[in-house]
Amino acid sequence: MTEHETNPSTDAPTPETGRPYRSGFVAVVGRPNVGKSTLINALIGTQIAIASSRPETTRKAIRGILTTPDAQLVLVDTPGIHRPRTLLGQRLNDIVDESLSEVDEVAFLLPADQEIGPGDRRILSRLRSDFAVKKDDGSWSWRIPLVAIVTKIDELSREQLVSKLIEINEFADFSDIVPVSALAHDNLDEVRKVLIEHTPEGPQMYPEEQITEERPEETIAELIRGAFLEQLDDELPHSLAVVVDSIEYPQDNESGEAYAGKADVHVSIYVERDSQKPIIIGRGASNLTAVKKKLRTPVNRIVGQKARLDLHVKVAKGWQSDPKKLERLGF
Repeated sequence: MTEHETNPSTDAPTPETGRPYRSGFVAVVGRPNVGKSTLINALIGTQIAIASSRPETTRKAIRGILTTPDAQLVLVDTPGIHRPRTLLGQRLNDIVDESLSEVDEVAFLLPADQEIGPGDRRILSRLRSDFAVKKDDGSWSWRIPLVAIVTKIDELSREQLVSKLIEINEFADFSDIVPVSALAHDNLDEVRKVLIEHTPEGPQMYPEEQITEERPEETIAELIRGAFLEQLDDELPHSLAVVVDSIEYPQDNESGEAYAGKADVHVSIYVERDSQKPIIIGRGASNLTAVKKKLRTPVNRIVGQKARLDLHVKVAKGWQSDPKKLERLGF
């Protein structure tokens, strides 16, 4: 975890609202492809996590920082809890373990347009073992608030949504249940309000303008992977990994002083097999060109000046099951 900057004055009621300042860590959990990244991006107001229709898109515990006049929430976007098929899958589950170990509240995402299934029950069981105690009457007593966020409500009619909310209410002892459509930005304010209400009183931990704990290199790498997810869709090898090797700012070789010019962002894109390289590159490097064009503005913004993306596609055979290669690729 990075060093937190604290604001000692925030224990007192905030002048803007007269309410005590609240702050804490919120784990956003749910099975793969329920809209965790989409919700976090919508709450923060900008893209910090990859949102894709492909399951198991998130591979890191992205921390988005939501700051309001009377609260600061650190939203931890956990990779979907699932049965691991590779060493990478096990590492993703380990990331979930680490993410859950320090949270003050859990937001459990359940899609309105799908049945509650084995994956949801597995997550609930996991959360109970971490955060709840079974009482003599068979009910559960939670040590931290568990908030159900019912996503994708734009897919249902009003009657269907009422039935779904009743079903979710019977599924677990939730502290609150909030329906939302992050894509349509429907009921987002209510989600913010409920999450803040269940966060403990505490000081501001990060500067107001900071929106993520990720380093620029990690944010750019995730954006590039997300751009390839969109560009290639079903063609994309799931074994794609992106590493930003360096960001070089223009400077005078002798004096070391910076000067106006483009920063060079050197990026390695890894696949598992030689046959996957042409898929990533595209005919006449068309895919590389499209990704560079799409990310020009966001990368410039992250780097703080105009930047040039230097993309190289490499093969790391069987990296998803090789401990040394996984470590080199940041897992």
